[in-house]
Amino acid sequence: MNSANSTRASTARFVTTHSVLSLDARHPLVAKSLVDAQEMHRTVMSGFRGWVQDGDADARSQMGVLSTWSVDLKAAALVLVVQSRVPGDWSRIPRAAFTTAPEVITVDRTFKAGEVVSFRTVVNPTRSRPARPTEEKARGTRTAHTTPEHVKRWFVRRLQGDGEPPTAEDGVVRIGATADADALGIRMLPTVSSGHRGKPVRIGRAEIRGSLTVTDPETLVGVLAGGLGHARAYSCGLVLTR
Repeated sequence: MNSANSTRASTARFVTTHSVLSLDARHPLVAKSLVDAQEMHRTVMSGFRGWVQDGDADARSQMGVLSTWSVDLKAAALVLVVQSRVPGDWSRIPRAAFTTAPEVITVDRTFKAGEVVSFRTVVNPTRSRPARPTEEKARGTRTAHTTPEHVKRWFVRRLQGDGEPPTAEDGVVRIGATADADALGIRMLPTVSSGHRGKPVRIGRAEIRGSLTVTDPETLVGVLAGGLGHARAYSCGLVLTR
């Protein structure tokens, strides 16, 4: 028996808060959030003032704030789901921007090894392009994958078979669960961008849906709490399970 696996907990508890905001996509604040990734980030973070000091560089991660959204352009409806360690206060968003009152839900569930759960996540799947040989000590450039097949490979690398460690030999952090790669649903989503403060942001996105079989509950709960991949400040990385 693998010694690391033998000491691994067979269950892990996940406690968090979900705020579900149903918004009118035609309202100016919502419309601006849809066309500017930084504005969407501000809308999300407006629900958490006062919990940490203003200007704190890692305020979002301290409060465990992750988000995801979907839009129905025909119905002019935006649904924004915000996860956090502390409850959100959405009174700073104008009432006219809501189609229904915000719903704040306490999530408290235990995951067991061997359990099968359905999931959905929107991620920023990236790869690192090596720096040019002439650029000594230069960091590689991170670029987004643009095809469903490449996104699937990116996700499959993070799956964790029974008995495998949370971190792969190449440094990839795994997710505490495995899945049937052929049964995964991959959909490429529009790129979101922002040009705030002279620092252009362009974030490639993909939606992944399917079923996970839990192999390492503690690692899975860590991913659910902390998010998956990059661009977590821009509504990527939240993994929702049922």
